Amino acid sequence: MGSTVTTANTVGKSWDGGNNEPLGASYGKLMMWFFIVSDALTFSGFLAAYGFSRFKFIETWPLADEVFTHFPFMHGVPAPMYYVALMTFILIFSSVTMVLAVDAGHQMKQGKVAFYMFLTIIGGLIFVGSQAWEWKNFIHGEYGAVETKGGSILQFVDSKGKRVALADFAVVLPEEREQLTRGKGKWFMEEGSLPTYSVNEVLAGFKARPDLLVRTEVINSEETLKTAQGLNEDKSLNKPKHKFILSRAESEKRLADAALVVEGANLQHNEYGSKLFADFFFFITGFHGFHVFSGVIINIIIFINVLLGTYEKRRSYEMVEKVGLYWHFVDLVWVFVFTFFYLV
Repeated sequence: MGSTVTTANTVGKSWDGGNNEPLGASYGKLMMWFFIVSDALTFSGFLAAYGFSRFKFIETWPLADEVFTHFPFMHGVPAPMYYVALMTFILIFSSVTMVLAVDAGHQMKQGKVAFYMFLTIIGGLIFVGSQAWEWKNFIHGEYGAVETKGGSILQFVDSKGKRVALADFAVVLPEEREQLTRGKGKWFMEEGSLPTYSVNEVLAGFKARPDLLVRTEVINSEETLKTAQGLNEDKSLNKPKHKFILSRAESEKRLADAALVVEGANLQHNEYGSKLFADFFFFITGFHGFHVFSGVIINIIIFINVLLGTYEKRRSYEMVEKVGLYWHFVDLVWVFVFTFFYLV
């Protein structure tokens, strides 16, 4: 018993990547646009979650101007947001060089394509390296703080409201501290590296410095002043857009609940304020940094092909244009991250 197989003639009715190009875009460009749209939705979800979380914990959300104050080779000099702005400028400028590379490709100028691709790669590497440097400072911290049993963050300032680091007043006590490891802890529990100072050493140093005060993680606005009346005897220390500073008496009361010393930020503790701030910082900037790093790797591959004359032989630099779409998308996403995470 035989069987007959029939095949419908679909020539000219389906798109095989040939001459029939929907929306006038090639197959490669169309797939790149599909990826960009799907990735844009992912970033939109992350930023929306960040916005909702910040709105919910707006009174204890860290101030970016007080967190990102570092600048290379300027240790101890406050430069709020300067380096982040420089990083942003470098990434946007790399997008300009990518546009010039694509334009040179349209003109079939191999040398110019290679030159502008090289500048784009350098800009991407500088940005990724700068982001890693920002992570290092964010994780390491600068001043240190104390976390209470309830999870609140207490920072230290002098009588003028200027931040004071733990190293400037904490004393060294003759006490032994042992780090909890999986081999010594119950149920194989372990903890991170021990902080430089213990709670007792911080408290002893605070008592020896009567000019020190405690600054809470609550932002000092008109609303918080109304709800926190009586907590601060010296209202002159509280300025708009700053953290709420307690009196000496209230500072001593709050420090009685001190549970641990926090230095820097990680996924469990955050000396700058709300723990969610650190979680979102690592996740969103890390996810974007991964995109930039991937784009740099792809650009290097395309750059090598340009040097080898691969696209000259094809008489088309469409690959440069496709990777350019991805690079512009990465730059545009950073503009939104920079705006919502650092500026707003």
